[in-house]
Amino acid sequence: MSIGAAELSVDTAIYKTLLESTQAIPWKIDWQTMRFAYVGPQIERLLGWPQGSWIGIDDWVERMHPEDRERVVGFCVAQSKAGVDHEADYRALKADGSYVWIRDVVHVVRKDNGEAEALIGFMFDISERKKNEEKLLRLQRELEELSYQDGLTGVANRRLLDSILESEWASARRSGQPLSFIMLDIDCFKQYNDHYGHLAGDDCLRRVAQILGSSAVRPRDLLARFGGEEFALVLPETDQEAACQVAERCRAALSDEAIPHRASDVSHLVTVSMGVATANPADGGGQASLIEKADRLLYRAKQGGRDCIVAEGKL
Repeated sequence: MSIGAAELSVDTAIYKTLLESTQAIPWKIDWQTMRFAYVGPQIERLLGWPQGSWIGIDDWVERMHPEDRERVVGFCVAQSKAGVDHEADYRALKADGSYVWIRDVVHVVRKDNGEAEALIGFMFDISERKKNEEKLLRLQRELEELSYQDGLTGVANRRLLDSILESEWASARRSGQPLSFIMLDIDCFKQYNDHYGHLAGDDCLRRVAQILGSSAVRPRDLLARFGGEEFALVLPETDQEAACQVAERCRAALSDEAIPHRASDVSHLVTVSMGVATANPADGGGQASLIEKADRLLYRAKQGGRDCIVAEGKL
């Protein structure tokens, strides 16, 4: 053996030792045969499959989660054919039947004429990273939900109300369906706080919100706290008559709950006043006009003695 050959042999041995001492799993696939020319022994420690069981690309494909297979294989094949280095995340099947998240980083080796000769790369265990990413996404979703939730009552807040109302207005404009909006106010609530205290007032708001929420039963109906002791209901695809029925159902449910209110000028129980507004967005205008109309009707209900429902044309 010449000195140069001996040095090359030593260098190759060193590189192999270095590769096999890393946490990453090195591999090489011959492009012509689509067979593994090399897989690092670390793969057995990570996945449990013997190093010698990785024969060809079919073994790689079959040991991938079915939900990831089409996406990952299609992407990697397309990128490799185009000669583009790439990376892909997927769940790899372990010998014990469980899965581990893998990131494959791939480099395309080309011949002098530009044709692909081989694919070489590293597999990295990214399970812990994925867990952290999923935890972060979950926290982000929770924060987003909290940002749309009234902190006291747990129902939607004004921010979500405005967003949903805008969306439903656009939907009703396209479909030609009516959209109704109920604004309601707890009667004599200041007196309630003065008489029972603010903690009891908070509890009253929570109970009223729960009652109203159980009275709006359709999935798209939205109950929100408008502000203070005011609540609002968004009722998509609901005409005035149906909206008034919902309002009456809310009023009856609150009456059945019989929350004491000895300081009220209206009743010895907690009552509400309601304004019911209906619009046909296809006729034009905007959602602000619907809120303004409901607010005017609510004012009429309060001026008319409270504990009542007012809609256009009826009291």
